[in-house]
Amino acid sequence: MASPTTHNLTEKKGLVNSIRITWFGHSMFLLEDADTKLLFDPFLSEMVGYGRPDVEADVVLVSHGHRDHNNVDIVKGNPVVISKLGSYDRDHVRITGLQAYHDASSGSERGPDVIFRVEMNAMVFVHLGDLGHIPTGELITQLSGSDVLFVPVGGVFTIDADAAAEVVNTLSPRIAIPMHYGTPEGKIPLDTEESFIKHFDNVERIDRGPIYLNKEELPEPTLILVMAYVT
Repeated sequence: MASPTTHNLTEKKGLVNSIRITWFGHSMFLLEDADTKLLFDPFLSEMVGYGRPDVEADVVLVSHGHRDHNNVDIVKGNPVVISKLGSYDRDHVRITGLQAYHDASSGSERGPDVIFRVEMNAMVFVHLGDLGHIPTGELITQLSGSDVLFVPVGGVFTIDADAAAEVVNTLSPRIAIPMHYGTPEGKIPLDTEESFIKHFDNVERIDRGPIYLNKEELPEPTLILVMAYVT
């Protein structure tokens, strides 16, 4: 059951020690601090149903090649685009692309999925992209220690709500933000977030965005944070 917001996450903070997170819908998030704007998985608006974002970034991370995740043409600012495995540095930001799959058959159905681990402003962000299986073995080790986990919960083309809850419980981030689920504006037929959040007691809904986070104020234990998308 969702509880009222208690962490003042929408209170504007200076970006020297904080990060602003904006959700545009689907799996598209913008992280901003005082120096860098980093965008995950820009979508094709006509495909997903959300409005076309007016967004600028220094770095764009693309988890896989489907058009609801790789529409980099909409991004202003001549960004660096990263869509492959490996480690990358951009000023003070450390980015690691980790191997995963869009299905439970090692990619034979829908192809690969790159999970991005981002170290930025003393916090660790993990974006699971269109993860289609439960991580095991070394991948769990690589994903451990995340402060904020962006996790798909809508099923159909990714892990479903039950599997997403298992992933969150295994990784124990400070904050888990559901994404890639059905909303009134979304065109892609996905389950809503409700089946996911019923697995948890510590749930908050934010009725407006963006949100602001800093390391010292991160909640514990894991907070399930349902964000409001900005269009």
